[in-house]
Amino acid sequence: MTEVRIATAGDLPTVAESLRRAFWDDPIMRYLLPDGVRGREQRLAGLMRMEAKPAIAEGTVYTTAEGDAAAIWKAPGTWKLGGMELLKQSPQALSILRAGLLRGLSALSFIEKKHPTEPHWYLAVLGTVPEAQGKGKGSALLRPVLDRCDEEGLPAYLESSKEQNVPFYERHGFAVTEVVSLPKGGPQGWLMWRDPR
Repeated sequence: MTEVRIATAGDLPTVAESLRRAFWDDPIMRYLLPDGVRGREQRLAGLMRMEAKPAIAEGTVYTTAEGDAAAIWKAPGTWKLGGMELLKQSPQALSILRAGLLRGLSALSFIEKKHPTEPHWYLAVLGTVPEAQGKGKGSALLRPVLDRCDEEGLPAYLESSKEQNVPFYERHGFAVTEVVSLPKGGPQGWLMWRDPR
């Protein structure tokens, strides 16, 4: 059985690296940081670090004992970046995305407009390094928050960037509510919602 725990600040480098490896071939990450772009490896890790750091501070990032998988959750009401948070992250986002910054902001705005407004837990990122996939780690990382959702009567929401991951999420009670295509020729995304059980 996979051991899962809440990530701490000391886990940030490992979480970012695991998620970088997990999302290396992700269509949305390729859209934001195309294959062959200089420094793609470090820049993708930087994106994951940028996403994980505030959630680690909130205690909503889960990782495996081995550090080979992680889930970044956002509690109800905390999924949307406020103006100050966006301002703080702007220099980092610019250094990571560079010429792709406008495309990234356009994609973020498009996805945020589709985001449900009722209170829910948001699964921002879930990833397992390639060699550890298919061993139940993703399911183990979903469990603490989905159990909490069921206990508290709260729904959960996510956007899947790979169609082949949809059945995995469906097994955990999520259902596709919409299939969207990101602007400017971007890839598809599967918006998924889970009612509490």
